[in-house]
Amino acid sequence: MKDMPETQYMSQEKLNELNEELSHRKTTVRKEIGEALEYAKQLGDLSENFEYHDAKDRQADNEKRIAELQAIVLNAQVITKQKGGSSIEIGTTFRAEKDGKEFTFTLVGSNEANPVEGKISNESPIGKAFLGASIDERVIVDTPSGAVQYIVTAIE
Repeated sequence: MKDMPETQYMSQEKLNELNEELSHRKTTVRKEIGEALEYAKQLGDLSENFEYHDAKDRQADNEKRIAELQAIVLNAQVITKQKGGSSIEIGTTFRAEKDGKEFTFTLVGSNEANPVEGKISNESPIGKAFLGASIDERVIVDTPSGAVQYIVTAIE
């Protein structure tokens, strides 16, 4: 499991989704894997038993994901959509202009980031750059191909 920040920012919907996955893995998936292990044991010689080794691998993967989900849920802080306001915070939807083109972004926690949908993580370089910015403020984002400048045009 990679090192996770202390606080995991997310919407209530995302927290519900993660709790559902956690519950499913702890009940249904564990039961299915347990049944697969019992079946594999009945086949005999475990040292060369593909079904047994496959089930053990799935069990390890499932337990790892359960531990990850528990850590995320434990450190979850629910964010609400911010309306208006004078600066960009987590949960804020805002517009910014770059080279005459306008973009709409929502600043979200890393678990919900989806650049295609304009959802940028508060932990990403662009998210960090916009955090705390105000309308008409110039924001410089350092990218691998060089610095990119945006101007915040609206906070919704």
